[in-house]
Amino acid sequence: MASLLRHKPAIRLIARFTNIAASRMQSQMPKAVIFDKDGTLICFHSMWRPWVRGTAQRLSRKSGLNLDDKVYNLLGYCPTTERVRPGMLAEAPMPTIKSALYNLLLQEVASASRLLSREHQLYSRVASHGSFSLADASSVMQDIWAESDSSGAEAVKPIGDVIALLQDLRRRGLKLAVSTSDSRQGTEKALSTLGVTHLFDYVLCGDDHGIETKPSPGNAWHVCRQLSVLPHETVMVGDTRTDLRMAKDAGLAYSVGVLSGIGAPEDLHDVADYLVADVHDLVSIFERSAPSRPAAEQPANDSETKCIPRTSSILSRPPPPLGQPPGRHYSTASRAGSFDYVIVGAGSAGCVLANRLTGEGHRVLLLEAGPKDTGNWDSWKMQMPAALMYNLCDDKYNWYYQTVPQRHMDNRVMYWPRGRVWGGSSSLNAMVYVRGHALDYDRWEKQGATGWSYAACLPYFRRAETYSRGPDEYRGGDGLLRVSRGPHIHSNPLYRAFLEAGQQAGYPFTEDMNGFQQEGFGYMDMTIHEGRRWSVATSHLRPALSRKNLTAEARCLVNRILFNGRRAIGVEYEQGGRQLQALADREVVLCGGAINSPQLLMLSGIGDGDHLRKTGIEVVQHLPGVGSNLQDHLEVYVQHECMQPITLYRAQWKYPVNMVKIGLQWFLFKKGLASSAHLEAGAFIRSRPGVEHPDIQYHFLTSAVYDHGRVSGDSEAYQVHVGPMRATSTGTVRLQSKNPRDHPLIDPNYLATEMDRWEMRQCIKLSREIHAQKAFEPFRGKEIQPGPAVQSDDQIDAFLRAKSDSAYHPSCTCKMGAEKDSMAVVDAECRVRGVEALRVVDASIMPSVVSGNLNAPVIMMAEKASDIIMGKKPLPLSSAPVWRPKTLDTQR
Repeated sequence: MASLLRHKPAIRLIARFTNIAASRMQSQMPKAVIFDKDGTLICFHSMWRPWVRGTAQRLSRKSGLNLDDKVYNLLGYCPTTERVRPGMLAEAPMPTIKSALYNLLLQEVASASRLLSREHQLYSRVASHGSFSLADASSVMQDIWAESDSSGAEAVKPIGDVIALLQDLRRRGLKLAVSTSDSRQGTEKALSTLGVTHLFDYVLCGDDHGIETKPSPGNAWHVCRQLSVLPHETVMVGDTRTDLRMAKDAGLAYSVGVLSGIGAPEDLHDVADYLVADVHDLVSIFERSAPSRPAAEQPANDSETKCIPRTSSILSRPPPPLGQPPGRHYSTASRAGSFDYVIVGAGSAGCVLANRLTGEGHRVLLLEAGPKDTGNWDSWKMQMPAALMYNLCDDKYNWYYQTVPQRHMDNRVMYWPRGRVWGGSSSLNAMVYVRGHALDYDRWEKQGATGWSYAACLPYFRRAETYSRGPDEYRGGDGLLRVSRGPHIHSNPLYRAFLEAGQQAGYPFTEDMNGFQQEGFGYMDMTIHEGRRWSVATSHLRPALSRKNLTAEARCLVNRILFNGRRAIGVEYEQGGRQLQALADREVVLCGGAINSPQLLMLSGIGDGDHLRKTGIEVVQHLPGVGSNLQDHLEVYVQHECMQPITLYRAQWKYPVNMVKIGLQWFLFKKGLASSAHLEAGAFIRSRPGVEHPDIQYHFLTSAVYDHGRVSGDSEAYQVHVGPMRATSTGTVRLQSKNPRDHPLIDPNYLATEMDRWEMRQCIKLSREIHAQKAFEPFRGKEIQPGPAVQSDDQIDAFLRAKSDSAYHPSCTCKMGAEKDSMAVVDAECRVRGVEALRVVDASIMPSVVSGNLNAPVIMMAEKASDIIMGKKPLPLSSAPVWRPKTLDTQR
């Protein structure tokens, strides 16, 4: 490469990368080359210097304002050197440039008008041009653009003998394409002037429908599909960082940076596999020739002009529509820069994704409807584990949902708290860390969630956590989420009594219900670290807030997803009384949870067509599964009086001195009773013979509470929270109206089947049997509820209808499934079916509810989805064994 000798930085780079690239070519010769146009095939400065000057002059002339310098600065043109710098003109598509010039015009006219109005003077320059106003700006831009596009071809100068180069590459069997930010009209004119139109198999232009903004990889992937080649079989050649970053992000074989355009060696050396003086050095790179293309694949007549194909549907984000005042619908963050991903919902999944995506350099906007949780003193009610009940009493951090009347539960309206704050429900929940059973995930795969088996999911559970007892083949040791055992599990004898009673009743003890064996009685893991709640806002979001590529907003109510055709391009939201928009270069990811995600999809026109039309919403994609298949865990409290003063009764408001002591101990040292949520022991058992794995869950609490903990008990008492984990009743989430502020209609359809009613009865009967064991004798007083009078099935059913409540585990309303499943909303890569660039990652995409609490599975799902979104290879499958009962012929 003799032409490189005058570029010393490039020589060093070539030496650095030659062995890497050569080894790639030896293993497989590329099949296609994608060229940038300007600066690569055509002299950039001779092409665009007259265009920039002409556009600036026309804009100044028609507006009556002196805009030349502002246009030069906006586009990145230096009038002194007459060269274009890296920036908008060199790297942005034409619609974006047009929109930016239009916004500049509007801003300058408005600024001049305000200034002259304050001085009570006539705007003579505007008047001399026909009283130019904001309303004239659109037509002026159209005129200027028409004049610019009609400029002559004398500025189109090839870089060397481009025809000979392209013919040489075609003889080597390579397919050729152009990906340019220039307009189609300008591109066709330029290629025709060069006489090379017929040598390209495909051309993608900056104003084609759905074009992505470089360096987003969607353009490269689209060109590969058009050429019927794979990304790793394709080479990118360009003169800017955005060209070469696009190649890297798209996973192309390698990239070649040319120094004939605007990019200098210091600009390109860290993103190029090769640096060359100009495009003709490709010949030496491809010296190891592939066999020539068979005659049947050669063009019938090289002199015949081939029509450049137009793209029809590309993953894309268009610029703001022309004619819209600047900034009117765009947030400050959006105006400050574009984003690769817009994530809706800063709950467990959203925080994990924001951390992982920004950790790999992607630009992320994270939108949360609720306030921030910064971990400071003002949020102590979230940080103190024992204060979890406070946040269930109002809507400060809580969506405070209510169900529709439940017809199988005496028409009760059920309370459904859901987190509305950074961290989502992980900032409000009881901090119990339960993964579910291995067979839950194997069932998912059978239900169409390919790649979501337990062997595939366990590595992501491990990656997410740091377990206080140390890592093993089930538990993680270096994750962001801190998981530990409760601090009082060995100090309060009631926990020991519960565990021993379970074994006396014939159930096994399990050392780790999140490890080898879920079934049995054992210790609950908690997301508590050093006496503080370890929410996902703490574990994943706060460490990422210092990254410049993360923008995390609070108090943003997202109204709808924005579409260009069938591609999601951003979201519209309300913040501080303003209607704003945020645009995504790559994808929009919904992480709102099992209520908010289907609600937002339906508000955006994705859901059951009949329901949407009845609500007055235009249908974008008919997906009947959106909002269907709602699953939850129903539970009930079984309570006993305690004969010894060892419960939490004296730690409540009736004993204010004790409460002050407990609070001071936590505020000063993060120790004592306030450092735990006190659900430190639990159990998983099977309801009947023949059940493969546990379908009933217990949480044991050394206190008695009522109405979701919002009402404290009035005596020394303890209780179990017990309920089935795989109910057969399913419900729905439907829109109440098309107003995003109206809570949706939530109908869990509890106890709709006889099987569900039988299982709830069984929960009462099995709990009574456990409480009757010898281990509880020193502590057991009378049964508070259901109470001694509740004995028959009818009496138990009446009690269950009146007292059962949600365990706060809504899921499955945008379920993942195979293409043949008409009710599946997303595929195994979390992509919403029928549209592009839109994913859902949260509990709503579970194919079926897992056997346990949901926070740990959702964190795992987001960890796994982050790799899917970034196109990373999944973690190796786990081979860890799973405990199975010796026989299914007995219930225990």
